[in-house]
Amino acid sequence: MQNRTALVTGASSGIGRELAKLLAKDCSTLVLVARSQDRLQRLKQELEKTLPIAVKVIAKDLSKEGAAHEIFDELWKEKVSVDILINNAGFGGYGAFVETDWQNEAQMIGVNVIAMTEMTKLFGKDMVARKSGKIMNVSSTAAFQPGPLMAIYYATKAYSLSFSEAIANEFADAGVTVTVFCPGPTATSFARTARVENSMLFKYSKVASAEEVARYGYRVMMRGRTVAIYGLMNKVMAFSVRLAPRNLLAAIVRRLHKTAW
Repeated sequence: MQNRTALVTGASSGIGRELAKLLAKDCSTLVLVARSQDRLQRLKQELEKTLPIAVKVIAKDLSKEGAAHEIFDELWKEKVSVDILINNAGFGGYGAFVETDWQNEAQMIGVNVIAMTEMTKLFGKDMVARKSGKIMNVSSTAAFQPGPLMAIYYATKAYSLSFSEAIANEFADAGVTVTVFCPGPTATSFARTARVENSMLFKYSKVASAEEVARYGYRVMMRGRTVAIYGLMNKVMAFSVRLAPRNLLAAIVRRLHKTAW
């Protein structure tokens, strides 16, 4: 892992921040991407102070058209080759589909689907040419069933799962591994941003820490596993939904998304 470069999107907080800290112990160069310049700079200072690593910060809003190309072009001009790509950036939203804000949902699709796909295409092409590299797309256990009251978020994560499994097969001949990582409820800012912190899903589920989730995701990525689901109950759920009628799954998820006070 020494003399390798890793890139993490959504690196300013939560799982992305924890993954960056793990990568900093094993890589020589780290590229951190998120919207918040201040948070990224603080993480850069923290890592460079304690570890022998060079950290580059790129403040970029991945919901904007062309953002992925701008990141790739900037690194290409600096002759930086990415050996490990972690597409962690993403966010959700809550509410009945006809009542939610389209601009927010368009940005969600932009980050969760378009930016993730474009980053994978740009950096993955280089990895395949070099016949070496690792990619991890951070999805969710939401990928395995429909999600009433969070319809678009669940759909974007289903896309991430299907897309990642497909290209994992394509890239395997070149020695490039693709992992789709599917955590369940995790103690990050996601629930507050998506307005689901008071839902039954978060109130009555075992909410894991971002640190323990990141450690697991890091291990399975390094092993080259294609689909990685954190937590025994999440694994049981993901496999059991294959046997249940889809309309029943939708009804169960809708109940879990109802607010619990």
